[in-house]
Amino acid sequence: MPQHIRNIAIIAHVDHGKTTLVDAMLKQSGVFRENQVITERVMDSNDIEKERGITILAKNLSIRHGDLKINIVDTPGHADFGGEVERVLKMVDSVLLLVDACDGPMPQTRFVLKKSLDLGLKPIVVINKIDRPGARAEKVVDMVFDLFCELNASEEQLDFPIVFASAKQGIAKRDLKDESANLEPLFQMIRERVAPPEVNPDRPFQMLVTHIDYNDYIGRIATGKIFNGSVRAGESIALVKRGGEIVRGRISKLLGYEGLRQVEISDASAGDIVTLAGFEEVGIGETFASLDDPHALPYVSIDEPTIAMNFMVNSSPFAGREGKFLTSRQIRERLQRELRTNVSLRVQDTDNTDTFKVSGRGELHLSILIENMRREGFELAVSKPEVILREINGQVCEPTEYLVIDVPEEFQGTVIEKLGVRKAEMVSMQPMDGLNRMEFIVPSRGLIGFRTEFLTDTRGTGVMTHTFHDYAPFKGHIQGRKNGVLIAMEHGESAGYALFNLQERGILFIGPGIEVYEGMVIGQNAKEDDMVVNPCKGKKLTNVRASGSDDAIRLTPPRIFSLEQALEFIDEDELVEITPKSIRLRKKYLDANERKRQEKKAK
Repeated sequence: MPQHIRNIAIIAHVDHGKTTLVDAMLKQSGVFRENQVITERVMDSNDIEKERGITILAKNLSIRHGDLKINIVDTPGHADFGGEVERVLKMVDSVLLLVDACDGPMPQTRFVLKKSLDLGLKPIVVINKIDRPGARAEKVVDMVFDLFCELNASEEQLDFPIVFASAKQGIAKRDLKDESANLEPLFQMIRERVAPPEVNPDRPFQMLVTHIDYNDYIGRIATGKIFNGSVRAGESIALVKRGGEIVRGRISKLLGYEGLRQVEISDASAGDIVTLAGFEEVGIGETFASLDDPHALPYVSIDEPTIAMNFMVNSSPFAGREGKFLTSRQIRERLQRELRTNVSLRVQDTDNTDTFKVSGRGELHLSILIENMRREGFELAVSKPEVILREINGQVCEPTEYLVIDVPEEFQGTVIEKLGVRKAEMVSMQPMDGLNRMEFIVPSRGLIGFRTEFLTDTRGTGVMTHTFHDYAPFKGHIQGRKNGVLIAMEHGESAGYALFNLQERGILFIGPGIEVYEGMVIGQNAKEDDMVVNPCKGKKLTNVRASGSDDAIRLTPPRIFSLEQALEFIDEDELVEITPKSIRLRKKYLDANERKRQEKKAK
């Protein structure tokens, strides 16, 4: 065992402070110069992560503590990016399980903990945010212990060490009564309780690929942990593919981690996490091995997707105005490229050459992919998300979610009523500092479109989180959107006069001076039926003036959808048109007569 190396992953529910803790560990281990300007959450490196304040991709770094090299993997906390957590757990020998001292264990805490316990890892529990008002650290320790028992942890795993921390203040302590000014107690705990990597330096070289990236200078690069043997830059090795095929190649570059930077190294041995270049067709879960004895390493199984959407070529009258990449060939190539690094994603061809069925872990998982594509200049249309059904023991089953809701008492009746209609079953309810925490098992399709409704019902005070639970027998019909929509009847520019008259009919999604086309959805109808309207109708001008006829037009501000809200809102006969500059809602069939024909066919 290489005694000077410790490999750990930091896992937790979303917003429990993983990336902030990594910041504090980097600062206190001397990675940054004293006068260096440091941004908050330095590991959230891409634009979407910075904007949303969440981690989407797992990332590697290393820090030094005395003679010890600690390789750390920062993982996402959102359930939709669970595939990122699953693929990196094979690289590490222990995990820091972060739990908020106020919230306690949440749905994603359960998910990531179960994955690490199944792999036999022994977690260190870090109770974070002990400085937060309403913190109840000791109670949360009991809740964490109950969760370990519930997930059938072994005797060794149940004897988990505990550290109390405030990542924001950069302090950690073994006991709440202790005084502390830094994270030294956490570093000491890692040194004592994390085992060195169980590897064999004398066996032939083997390295499991858990991350793929691309570098403009050296091409495709693969990151993973060396399980056996050692390797040198420039050495010829074999790549064992998933199907058993063996590809020979030479290492053109070998990179290790020093702090946040990748540095070129001449050699590496068992236990270290490294990146190597020289193989263009390498995939996650494949093994680099010595040419003398090329054998594959076992790879952790990744949970299957639960939600699917159709990605299609944009066929609206405005197609090609704002995007650079429009064709089915360009969309196919981009999706195939995504498959190389996004292990939870699946892409299938359909009967229509312009449509691809894309499956993922949830709406957020797929919407982040769409957001990345539109920022790269892609233009496409997507359908309403739908759940993936499975047949288990001759019975049709659907995915269910474990849902946790924290809501003020005055709104709990409304929330229970709304979830009842969506076939949710309540598991428990308990008071918590002026809020009520309710736990439900709910069909995944019952949550599509629920978040916006929930925030409206609770006036923005409610918090909901969920993660995949299991497949359960199909629960029957769940009512979708109750209201119809307002549909534009012709191509033109929206006029304030027309919108002023239309706003009595419902909620508008556009303001004046916006170009629209026939079949575009411009608002929500107050009634159940769809209504075809003319938003471009101007006021007839005459040379006769009458008192009161020239009153100022007062328009209610339109409702502007984010990408996730648009995907939640649309119905089965509608699409979201996505371009680098715009998000528009439209009917699948733009012509009103064609829509009527399709309705008759469906009936």
